[in-house]
Amino acid sequence: MNLVSILLAAVMCAAAGPGMGVHSEAEPPDWLEPGYVAPVEEDNEESEEPEDTSFTIDLSVVGDCMLATHKGGYYNGSFSWYAAHKDPSYFFEKVYDIFSADDFTIVNLENVLTDRKLAEVNKGVPRAFWFKGPASNANILTAGSVEAVSLANNHTGDYGSQGRADTIAAVKDAGLDYGTNDKTIYLEKNGFVIAVVCHGLWNEAQASDIVRRVKAASEKSDYQIVFYHGGAESVHKPEDWRVRASHKLVDAGADLVLGNHPHVLQPTEIYNGVNIIYSLGNFCYGGHNRPENRTIIYKMLLTVDQGEVIKEEASFIPCYVYTDQTNNWQPAPIESEADRQKVLDFLAGERSLPY
Repeated sequence: MNLVSILLAAVMCAAAGPGMGVHSEAEPPDWLEPGYVAPVEEDNEESEEPEDTSFTIDLSVVGDCMLATHKGGYYNGSFSWYAAHKDPSYFFEKVYDIFSADDFTIVNLENVLTDRKLAEVNKGVPRAFWFKGPASNANILTAGSVEAVSLANNHTGDYGSQGRADTIAAVKDAGLDYGTNDKTIYLEKNGFVIAVVCHGLWNEAQASDIVRRVKAASEKSDYQIVFYHGGAESVHKPEDWRVRASHKLVDAGADLVLGNHPHVLQPTEIYNGVNIIYSLGNFCYGGHNRPENRTIIYKMLLTVDQGEVIKEEASFIPCYVYTDQTNNWQPAPIESEADRQKVLDFLAGERSLPY
């Protein structure tokens, strides 16, 4: 046996391990062959998916809620009579599933809440109305899963500064946040802050006041909503001046513009990518036995990631203001597909009336 054969036999013996015989006819192991490449062990662990840090914020907004009667009048079948005889949950019972499933519900509360005997303020016009209800009526909103109210309207001052102070105290005691002409609502979820700027808008020049508030709110929030009160009543089309004013609000940075006060629905618009709803109409409305019986719940679903809105989904839920022959003070989603479509077509500007 030559030297090469001896060395090869020694290597094969070492590879075979103790007790393993080596025969002269055995083939050399693969790793002795020229050009051999050792196999690489595969990593069977699956690559981890990046963590999804996004979340959604679900908003519901409705128009004029008047939880009161003219001068607090109490008579059979009136809103005040219902409030005294029904559980607070009655009034929003048919929309509770919608409001309770969202993150925030916002309404325009258009009356005074007080238990005092206060005098009506002089409005200086021949035909005027004053609306008030007991402070306990604020519990209607809490029972309906409402989180915030606008008090920036023309009826919060019906009973002077004391009536206004009592109204603020009533909504605060009920656990509600509120907005006025000089107080912005801030809603927060997972560190993302939404500002709701509530304000009167009675002429085009007043938009400048709202612009200043939007810019100030942008320093403290990530998304700015304007919820204004103004415009001609009972008209299904916004005035030219209010269209221009609403556009100015968008140009100033508002991410959503919502109007109320006309007591009827008005069409919607998308201006520079921002939704404008010129009038949300009445909702739970104690001021009239037969108000126009069409309204909506405006829905906005925001998807937020890393502090930025990456998706906005706006939608409408057409509703009746009341569900009896006359006002039973109980708004409800419209079940008739034909009636629903009329409302949606009206909002899109495809018909002159929502019914």
